Parts: sequence; C-alpha cells; structure tokens
Amino acid sequence: MKTQFLPKTARRMAWTAPIFLILWVLIVRLPVAETAQIPPASCVKITGSQGFLFQPQGVAVGRSGDIYIADTSNHTIRQLTSTGEMTTVAGLAGSPGSTDGIGSVARFNFPESLAVDGSGNFYVSDRNNNTIRRVTPAGVVTTVAGFAGCSGSADGIGSAARFRNPRGLTVDGAGNIYVADRGNSTIRVITPAGVVRTLAGLAGHHGSEDGMGSAARFNSPQGVAVGGTGEIYVADRGNNTIRVVTPAGLVKTLAGLAGCPGNEDGSGTAARFIFPASLAADKAGRIYVVDQYGSTIRGLTPAGVVTTLAGLAGSSGFKDGTGNAARFDCPIGMAVDSAGNIYVADAFNSAIRRVTPGGVVTTLTTTTRQLAGN
Repeated sequence: MKTQFLPKTARRMAWTAPIFLILWVLIVRLPVAETAQIPPASCVKITGSQGFLFQPQGVAVGRSGDIYIADTSNHTIRQLTSTGEMTTVAGLAGSPGSTDGIGSVARFNFPESLAVDGSGNFYVSDRNNNTIRRVTPAGVVTTVAGFAGCSGSADGIGSAARFRNPRGLTVDGAGNIYVADRGNSTIRVITPAGVVRTLAGLAGHHGSEDGMGSAARFNSPQGVAVGGTGEIYVADRGNNTIRVVTPAGLVKTLAGLAGCPGNEDGSGTAARFIFPASLAADKAGRIYVVDQYGSTIRGLTPAGVVTTLAGLAGSSGFKDGTGNAARFDCPIGMAVDSAGNIYVADAFNSAIRRVTPGGVVTTLTTTTRQLAGN
C-alpha cells in the first residue's frame, strides 16, 4: 500500500522506521564499544561465586586449570576456580587507568585478550592503553611493551614500542609473545627481553595479499594462536579469513575468501566466516575459531577444513545445549584446556561458556539473563 493513502500517523511511522532500524543496529548489534561505558549495577558484583562479568572479551586457562578472564568493561582481570568461585586478580571494577601495581592498585583500560606462559604469568592486551601488560600469579602487574596514551606502530624495546588497538595475544614455548595489532593491521612479536618487532604486514596498509613479512597484508587482524610446530594462526577479521604465518614471517591464507563473508563449512576458500575474532589450538594440532557475527564456534584442521562445532549461524541468543541447539551472542575470546574443552568469552551474554569435545555447551558463570529467566 502506498504511504500517501495511509493516515498521517502511519505515514510518519513509515518513513521513520528505517531510522529506528539503523539506530538499533548501531546501539544494540555492533561490537562492544571502544570507549568507556557505565555498566548496569547488576553487572558489577566482583567477588564470590555469584560475581557478575560485564562484556568479557578474553579468556585463558592457567596451569592449575583455573580460568582467567579479561572482564573488559569492568577493567579487571578475574579468576574462576574449578569450584566456581570468582575473584578479582587485578584492577578495580569501574576504575580504568594504566597504573602498574599489585591487585586492586593496578589499573587497566578495556583489557581485551589473555595468554599464559610456561611460568604461570599471563599477558594482557590493554586495548585502550595501547600496551601489553604482564600479571604474575601473585597479581603483580607490570607493563611489558608500549606506552599508555601513545598509539603508533614503532618497533623498539619496552616503552619505546608503540601499538594501535592491540587485540589477540599468544605465547610460544620460548616465551615470545605474538600480538594482533589490529589498528595497524600487523602481527607483532615481543621477545622475552621486551624487544618488539613487526613480523608480518605493513602498518597503515590494509589488504589481503599473502607474502613475506611486510609484503603481506591484513585487514584488522584480531586473534592469534600458536600451532604445534610454531606457526601462528591469525583471525583476519576484516578479511573474514584465517591466515597462517611461519616464524620467519611468510603469510598464506588457510581458510575463507577475502571480501566474502558467510557461514559455510568447507575446505580452504570454500569456507566462509563473519568477522572471526579469536583462535585457540590444542595439543593435537586442531584449531578453533570464534566466528563473532556468526555467533558460532568453528573447528579448523591444519589442512584448512572448517566445521561448525556449536551454535547456529545467524541465530544469536543465550542457550546451553549440544551443537547447533546452543546459542551465543557476540562471542569474542576463547581458550582450550589440555582435555580439549573450549572456553568462550560470550561478550553480549556477559558469560563464560564451556564447549566439550562432543559439542556440549554449558555456562560457567551466573549472568543477569539467567537471573531474569532468559
């Protein structure tokens, strides 16, 4: 029916509806904001087994099996024990900053990703500070590389190096830290001595080309994981592809096709992703991928064969279950333990989920959605 034959109120609704749709996408469905947000009061309880998270985006498994969480919008690092007890290891909820220190004296500014080394230290990509931080098992926080408040792309030692919106982290057996420097579209490496260099990509130059070192191109890479033979897998978010980088810096595309988002399983370029956000690799060489906008958890072999393990593409929500009966809402971070269980930071559900090797999804943390009966 043409709008000119509608009542005046209906005509107004007809032309304003697209505006409301755009606003809904911008406010509700876009990724977690890059700048400060004030969490609802129900999301900031910070101790005890009923402690709430607020849009967590990073997760790592400690040597004892405890789960460490980058509670991003609370600006804290949390620990979830095997008994379900939630404590805050470092940072203070609602208090962003860049201070080094012990426990609640330390400050973070939207901590994004976590990675654990062989000594039990874990590393944090402190996104809005543009720094990489280290947290000891005792909760002592220091800045390893970068300088808070100063973004850039410079290689160098410690505070002389610069990052721009660092996201995913992973640590290899020698203690080298690999960083998905999303704002620069590069992959960086930090040696145990704190020396930062660019392994692949060229700062400020986005693209999808395979190649060696600075000849390769990425488009807002977000996740990284070390494979069994030292190769680095990259979730190239803006290209909707998974790339692999050798320790020497040679880049090739393993799965997905640049510029072609989708949900299809398949091999190599026949597979599709919608904003892959993070990766994890198990001891058997299997790779796992969080497909953020697909709201799914995918599996990937070293040969590039992609399958969907949990969730249903295009159907976000909050539901435990097996395989495609489970639902996620904007999952971002992931880690895998020695038994092959996958842990997922389900950001918009403000929850940590576990996916067993059989695809059974359960929720490990209490969420406001659970309390509301959703």
